[in-house]
Amino acid sequence: MQFRLLYEGPLPAQSQSSHRIKEKHEIRKVMHKQLAELWRRHPFLNERMETQIVDPGSTSISWVQLAAKNFERCGYRFLPLIGRDFGIACSLDILFLRRDDPGNLVRSGGDIDNRIKVLFDALRMPETGDELPTEYKQPAVDEDPFYCLLENDNLITEVRVTTDRLLKSVEPSGSENDVHLVIHVRTLVVGASGFTAFLT
Repeated sequence: MQFRLLYEGPLPAQSQSSHRIKEKHEIRKVMHKQLAELWRRHPFLNERMETQIVDPGSTSISWVQLAAKNFERCGYRFLPLIGRDFGIACSLDILFLRRDDPGNLVRSGGDIDNRIKVLFDALRMPETGDELPTEYKQPAVDEDPFYCLLENDNLITEVRVTTDRLLKSVEPSGSENDVHLVIHVRTLVVGASGFTAFLT
């Protein structure tokens, strides 16, 4: 399975003094909306959304809602597309556009490595409540379940980053340091799984 995620906005570098918790979750929220659309539009994923299962309490519940219960934490019910129990990993090919000269990896906005680390953390579920900012301790109405790409970022098997100049003027509400990312996701079966063998 292959698809692309888009992100346009701030992507600051992580540092010793700032773990960028708020920025990570704001990126996570952007990805949630796109992944929710993927689940609605992909035939196999949509079938899972419609499938009803009788849970241990003898109540009929959708497969998605039951799966999200297994990833309940921090006041949210997350649903990663790529998870260890699903036997799925992924590779990422990232087109990283920013307002710097091509090849200039350390300038405005911070170095590329520490900005990519912020992105990776935003693509996965938070592990503890400390990874959620105070203003986002509860999910929004349309965030149950909260769709994430990854259960954990160690499920990324390969990364390729191509940087180039962003040829777009700064929006009135934007910043010179904002980026435009096109993230090409390719899934990879790494274990036996009846749930997602189709994802190759």
